[in-house]
Amino acid sequence: MTNYQGTLYTVSAPSGAGKTSLVKALVARNPDIKVSISHTTRPIRPGEHDATNYHFIKNTEFLAMLEQHAFLEHALVFGNYYGTSEAWVHQTLKTGVDVILEIDWQGAEQIHRQLQGSIGIFILPPSQQALLERLNQRGQDTADVIARRLAEAKEEMSHYVEADYLVINDVFDTALNELEAIICGRRLSIASQQQRCKKLLEELLAQESL
Repeated sequence: MTNYQGTLYTVSAPSGAGKTSLVKALVARNPDIKVSISHTTRPIRPGEHDATNYHFIKNTEFLAMLEQHAFLEHALVFGNYYGTSEAWVHQTLKTGVDVILEIDWQGAEQIHRQLQGSIGIFILPPSQQALLERLNQRGQDTADVIARRLAEAKEEMSHYVEADYLVINDVFDTALNELEAIICGRRLSIASQQQRCKKLLEELLAQESL
């Protein structure tokens, strides 16, 4: 256990903006960052794995956990429930590890109301056409689902103003570097460095002569 408290980041974006790919690449570069694995009632998609992409559970189980106040935040999205384990997040942050939550703007709003010091990041596509192309390229959703996601994307994207940082995912590597810069900048803030480097700072400022 460390005295340093990790930082909680929420990363939000409309479907197809590339949020999951960016976060995956960020964690590959920075293995000291952990991504919270949400619970969801939506069906598992091809290529996904339980307890890796999500904790896939039934509606009855989700509602039971909800009654037990097990979720830090939860939301109903496209007819499916999503929730973040409160116990896991708090336990991980206490070890000094930074945590990323990939959640929609509603969940991010809940998080920032509850946890002072959490950081909100919003990712947007470079254009509506790019968003449509990316949704089609995924090959995971039907035409009806894609149309519904596009219809709701404008409302979702309008909530970027509620975040602390905005990243436009046009060139992937550029967006990834910008996302990483946000994390690095936070870690180098005075408040963070005073916790991370407490012993060093005390030694440097000690009154004893060199």
